[in-house]
Amino acid sequence: MDLLPKKQFKAKNYFNIAQFRSDTWNNLKLVSCHFDHKNFEKLKEEEFRAKIFDSFKTLNIIERYFAYPGLAFVKRIEDMYQHGEYGNFTHTVSEVVRSLVSQSYRTNRKATETEESRRKMLKEDDSNKPKNQNYFEVLFVDDLHDEDQEILLDKFKAIKNSKEQFTYDVILLSNLEDALIALLFNSNIQACVIRSGIEYNSTNDLSEISSFIGGLQAIKIKEKTKMDLGHSLGEVIKSLRPELDLFYIADMAVSQLDHKTLDCFNRIFYRTEDIQEIHLSILHSIKERYNTPFFSALMDYSKKPTGVFHAMPISRGNSIFRSQWLQDFGEFYGRNIFLAETSATTGGLDSLLQPTGPLKKAQELASQAYGSKQTFFVTNGTSTANKIVLQALVEPDDLVLIDRDCHKSHHYGLVLSGAMPVYLDSYPVPEFSMYGAVPLSEIKKKLEALKKAGRLDKVKMLLLTNCTFDGIVYNVIKVMSEILKIKPDLIFLWDEAWFAFAGFTPIYKQRTAMYAARFLAKKYKSNSYRKKYNENLKSENPKLMVDPDLVKIRVYATQSTHKTLSSLRQGSMIHIYDESFKRKAEDSFHEAYKTHTSTSPNYQILASLDAGRRQVQFEGYEMVEKAIEMAMVLRLKIVTNPQLRKYFEVLSVKNNIPAEYRKSGITEYYNQSTGWVRMEEAWHKDEFVLDPTKINLFIGKTGVDGDTFKNKFLMDQFGIQINKTSRNTVLFMTNIGTTRSSVAYLVSVLLKIADQLDEQKAAMSTAELKIMERNVHSLTKETPPLPDFSRFHSTFQAVPNVPGGRIREAYFMAYDETKYEYIRRGECKAAMESGREIVSASFVIPYPPGFPILVPGQVLSKDILEFFIKLDVTEIHGYRDELGIRVFTEEAMAERKKQLIKN
Repeated sequence: MDLLPKKQFKAKNYFNIAQFRSDTWNNLKLVSCHFDHKNFEKLKEEEFRAKIFDSFKTLNIIERYFAYPGLAFVKRIEDMYQHGEYGNFTHTVSEVVRSLVSQSYRTNRKATETEESRRKMLKEDDSNKPKNQNYFEVLFVDDLHDEDQEILLDKFKAIKNSKEQFTYDVILLSNLEDALIALLFNSNIQACVIRSGIEYNSTNDLSEISSFIGGLQAIKIKEKTKMDLGHSLGEVIKSLRPELDLFYIADMAVSQLDHKTLDCFNRIFYRTEDIQEIHLSILHSIKERYNTPFFSALMDYSKKPTGVFHAMPISRGNSIFRSQWLQDFGEFYGRNIFLAETSATTGGLDSLLQPTGPLKKAQELASQAYGSKQTFFVTNGTSTANKIVLQALVEPDDLVLIDRDCHKSHHYGLVLSGAMPVYLDSYPVPEFSMYGAVPLSEIKKKLEALKKAGRLDKVKMLLLTNCTFDGIVYNVIKVMSEILKIKPDLIFLWDEAWFAFAGFTPIYKQRTAMYAARFLAKKYKSNSYRKKYNENLKSENPKLMVDPDLVKIRVYATQSTHKTLSSLRQGSMIHIYDESFKRKAEDSFHEAYKTHTSTSPNYQILASLDAGRRQVQFEGYEMVEKAIEMAMVLRLKIVTNPQLRKYFEVLSVKNNIPAEYRKSGITEYYNQSTGWVRMEEAWHKDEFVLDPTKINLFIGKTGVDGDTFKNKFLMDQFGIQINKTSRNTVLFMTNIGTTRSSVAYLVSVLLKIADQLDEQKAAMSTAELKIMERNVHSLTKETPPLPDFSRFHSTFQAVPNVPGGRIREAYFMAYDETKYEYIRRGECKAAMESGREIVSASFVIPYPPGFPILVPGQVLSKDILEFFIKLDVTEIHGYRDELGIRVFTEEAMAERKKQLIKN
């Protein structure tokens, strides 16, 4: 029997280091576990020896960046094997792999037989650790000799208290390059202690892990002298993983440290200071991040004895647990949720409308976590968050450049505010019945048209969706920097409903609104930019640049925290980076916030937003990386399975994004012949990129449309829940809650569906086969054209033949029932051919795609009508099949035209 693993464990076969590390340990376990005391001699066989030594070689490279099990542990088990201690070797490797897979080493530090033997090997003595300490790792970067390293580690071990809530192990590295690799590889790292005078380059052979550290090439380090590198490393960490606590050990007086160094680190230490101060500072910083002000206050409140002589009989569960008819309701939810239900804003709690206590602190901590200047909690979803921002920032007759395909709440927000939309068209992906995103050229074209018409001063905001439902992500820095050249005071609203998770991993972070705002604010304030700007002005042919004296970075992001992070349903946030907020927006924002926010907000949602913030600051990096990994695993399983490829196709980058928007040339994330494609370059420079956690599955070859596939196959048969479909695609998403088992289940379900389709096809008659072939042809070849926005009727245009429409006037004009009528889809064509301009009196929103194909005041075009007729979805908001489309009567439009001429 062949006992060797079949798979070749080469780094290039893996998407990330976590997969490679896990398989390397499992490979070592697999080889070692084939032997018992009767056949240890087989370990001497050349093949097995080579396999084991290959694993040792790889682990010696990887484990230097981890405290558990760590490099010292690898050296010890290698020594066991070399000295023939095969029984102990096999048992120890198995136990460590179990601990890594279950992650028990992070949650259960209580002494076990295995842990005790490990401590003896590493000369540790922490057997009194309690069971539930929160474990993390500290990166210590200092160019120490081996003996000094041992002394330092012993000092940290001696000073730790087993009664503390938090415990940590230390990783010692000597140079900047290794430190950055550790930060990329090791999500357990929560704090870094850096000494000035470190080296730059690693002395290790990094060739085996080179595919995982390609992103480090884009990191620019200005200072290359040893005295400057400590500060440089801190600056890079702040950009790479800003949630980490940083400490600096300096050899110079505080008066010699510049303000950048002082601002970069939590605290500065000196060589002569006691190690205890460093230890206490680390724990204090961890406690600060661990703190959940409102969640903790709510828990404390629920434990207090109170008398309720106010609203909410459900408070304390009194109306539930005393009921004879609601016992099941109480048993299902348990007592805690009712103990925490209250209308009180005092007694340790707070008011969301005017917070001064724990809610205020919770929002400040969220602001730090998400990189904003201000953050506000919203308890009724991002639909409300969008309306708050629009009402706060735009006035009647302001112009808002808006993605036509954005969420309906933005369109309704414009109706409420009275601002006029200038609709922007996204590039279409007609073969899959989807829209992409708005090209930068389209935005510039609209701005230039408005400038030519003398209307640029009325443009107040640019509103875009990042990322889109289908995973198209903008180059946010590029968009804002280019548009600010034309309109330096423009406000940007980025709808990041599906992108709240993106700020917690380096590749994604650079395309988030808050990161981009902070980056541009720093750039335009810098002396280097001003120098470049002034030199440009003096040149013979000056280029258009952002004026540093006129520009104001005004950026808002709305996020559905509950969609991609840990929060109860409808938990959302508004993040603000507005340099003019205090002067121009604060009062109006608070008025809008109070207008749309309930005086009885759900405390459970608020507590979940607070607790979720703690999670992303400690686990966000790890969990988001895992969500991306699960997405890549799912893509791989479908792409490489012949049975699945018969009916299904994962839409790749090139399917979603036209080549002109992909300068990197990337076409897919996985290629069967070349393996994984690194996405760092694309995310750095392409106009649009595809978020791999959004997996669009093309199902046209099944002969079943997306809506039917979702309901009759996925949900009814297998309980697979998805949100979005198109005519011939279904969209799967991975998130921080996606597990390997859920991915495996989805793959097995798709295989079962493929088998069902095979069986159904085999049993079909000739006539039935022809029907199926027609369905397949229709779904794969006869996709309806995707129409652009047509135009507002001339009477609803702000200025004739200039972008911008009076949507609010059209909306409220339809309140007069004498001014509208209904016309069926099939009757529209004849009416249009007779010369009638059909003007919509309402929003018409089919699901999918989920955005308006008609808005109040818009003229129905032939392309829109054709798309509307060919739609085969059952849910269309604003349209009733028995009545038709609600449109303005010809008489009403004629009367409006006369009135406008008269005025």
